[in-house]
Amino acid sequence: MPNRSQPWPAGTPCWVDLSVPSADLGAAKEFYGAVFGWSFLDLGPDFGHYQICQVDGRAAAAIGPLMAEGQPSAWQTYLASDDVDGTAKSIAANGGTLFAEPMDVPGAGRMCVALDPAGAPFGVWQAGGSIGIEIYNEPGGLVWNDTRQPDPDAARQFYAEVFGYRYQPVRGAPPDYTTIHLDGDPVGGMGGMMGAPAGTPAHWVAYFSVADADAAVAAATAGGGSVLGGPDDTPYGRIAFLTDPNGAVFAVMGPVA
Repeated sequence: MPNRSQPWPAGTPCWVDLSVPSADLGAAKEFYGAVFGWSFLDLGPDFGHYQICQVDGRAAAAIGPLMAEGQPSAWQTYLASDDVDGTAKSIAANGGTLFAEPMDVPGAGRMCVALDPAGAPFGVWQAGGSIGIEIYNEPGGLVWNDTRQPDPDAARQFYAEVFGYRYQPVRGAPPDYTTIHLDGDPVGGMGGMMGAPAGTPAHWVAYFSVADADAAVAAATAGGGSVLGGPDDTPYGRIAFLTDPNGAVFAVMGPVA
């Protein structure tokens, strides 16, 4: 079972969390517990009852309260950094916007939240007591992240300047879709809006591994979620795009039947 205890290399997607209205926290746990089989560790009132979603006792993701009034419920991808303050300066210098300035999370690490030049939100995480994801590429764990951009070339330039990304085309994918590389294997993807409805803003998508994509879709719809696309067989697995009852978008990826 792929797991990790050391900090993730800078630039790697290292954490994902879901923000929901405080009143919906219990319902979100019930929904995602049914879809992914997660158990939950409540960090208590000092952290707004931030819930660590676990697989076999290892951190896979989190669900917590919205940070600001009127903020939409959404999954957010965090990119690893060895120096959050330096990364924040680079984000601003390259056309991004800081939504939340660098701050300490007591006992866990240091973080900021930003918007890229197209407005896609993402977090930056510098590991302290918590590295972020401890289990991955296993059912219930994160398996992929990509960002959908109205101008993928401009996005590639921004993320290359800030995180040192390099890119490679993907055979069979849309021509504007590339994988993201640091050293060696890809750590994510970047491309156009890929058929999203007109007006959809730039965003990051979190993909979670499941043992059976069709069963995950059935659990999601039974729990009040909806299907945006799929499940479809691809060279990389059977993939479906879903929303939870609050409208947060996520994807599931299972083996091809």
